[in-house]
Amino acid sequence: MTTQKLLLREKVGYGFGDMASSMFWKIFGMYSLFFYTDVFGITAAAAGTMFLVARLWDSFFDLGVGIVADRTRTRWGKYRPYLLWFAIPFAVMGVITFFVPGFGQTGKLVYAYITYSLMMIVYSLINVPYASLLGVMSPDPKTRNVLSSFRMSFAFIGSFITFMLLQPLVDFFARTFDTANFENARAMAETTVRASVSNSPIGWTLGVASIGVLCAILFFLCFSLTRERVEAANKEENENVSVKQDLKHLLHNSPWWILVGTGLAALLFNAVRDGVAIYYFRDYVGSTYQVPLFGWDMATIYFLVGQAANIVGVVLAPSVSARFGKRNTYMAAMLIASVLSVVFYLIPNNITWILILQVLISVCAGYVLPLLWSMFSDIVDYQEYKTNRRASGLIFSSSSMSQKLGWALGAALGGWILALFKYNPDIMQQLPQTILGERLMLSIFPAICALLAVAGMAFYPLTEKKVKEISEELEIRRKK
Repeated sequence: MTTQKLLLREKVGYGFGDMASSMFWKIFGMYSLFFYTDVFGITAAAAGTMFLVARLWDSFFDLGVGIVADRTRTRWGKYRPYLLWFAIPFAVMGVITFFVPGFGQTGKLVYAYITYSLMMIVYSLINVPYASLLGVMSPDPKTRNVLSSFRMSFAFIGSFITFMLLQPLVDFFARTFDTANFENARAMAETTVRASVSNSPIGWTLGVASIGVLCAILFFLCFSLTRERVEAANKEENENVSVKQDLKHLLHNSPWWILVGTGLAALLFNAVRDGVAIYYFRDYVGSTYQVPLFGWDMATIYFLVGQAANIVGVVLAPSVSARFGKRNTYMAAMLIASVLSVVFYLIPNNITWILILQVLISVCAGYVLPLLWSMFSDIVDYQEYKTNRRASGLIFSSSSMSQKLGWALGAALGGWILALFKYNPDIMQQLPQTILGERLMLSIFPAICALLAVAGMAFYPLTEKKVKEISEELEIRRKK
């Protein structure tokens, strides 16, 4: 096993992988509900159900990918080859998912289920091995914490790039290839409070295709710049462990259960807030202000401000958690985010207050994600400590599973709540009860999710002292 210090280029290379994943994931998390209701042409309730069905079974598919990845043997390692194999399918499926076929309602719904499910499968095949790579790049918990912060920093940079580019790209391609539809949308935006982003199908397809090309390049760079180093203490014993034994070990891992639950709550917090933001700005804030140079509307500015604040939280997370501990930092960040989310509901309809609270809430959210990924790598060590079996792929696939479950439930709730509050994409001005639902989804409902995350983390047993003891014991075993 090699334990040399990782160079900056390898840390950056690792960050490129989540930069690529996040660029697409943010499109799915923040734009897909709007795309399916206002561009693709299905109801909010149907879209919400599809999100839940497609992502629910795919979440458990992640466990299968992790099991297979743990048993993959190539000259490039266990996990890195998947970045090479699935970079192009990842980009291609994104384009197919955001294509609008000329079918009737039933045909469109079938097409949406098939393409969205396939997209989630490809996402799993590249993202689960990528996440598992964190556990084998270095045996040092502090180094993994730094790698996790690089990962999250680049993830938010990728999201920032998506928010900068997607709306201008969609509008550009709509203006170029779908002139009539673009001009109609512009005329509507000038006389109503409708969103200024185009609902042109060709604009969305080509806009997502452009982002997809960038994603594929970043995955290739991640593959090229990273290396796998860590092997289990007893390699032969690890080779002979069955899938059944791996799953049995995982299900008896109590810190894993706690982390999956708290991670699910934290991701629900983000998913519910993010999915409704476009509707909130269009129907409640009512501003069609645009940045002249780029044509961004207020929803896009809100996303950009949030991503910039997320990056601040990610950058600060290692130093703050090193001083106060990962668990304490996580709980404090989620508790503050919960309180601020309630305040978000109480503030007046004022863009300055909205953006200030978006910054503060997003800084807190930025702390949480790198801590989650770093704690999952600690659980890999904990399970090896208990069982002599290092199942990085399985455990990190479970973290991806909780991520997808969180987004699945969040996206489904978004569609269902919009339907419950009588959202209708065909009318200019939404009902007061619809706008109330949009406000609650950006404030009170996320606050509840954040409190659940705090409650779960209170029971997490792997303190900094315990993690250090485990790491030292494993290092002794590996030297035998």
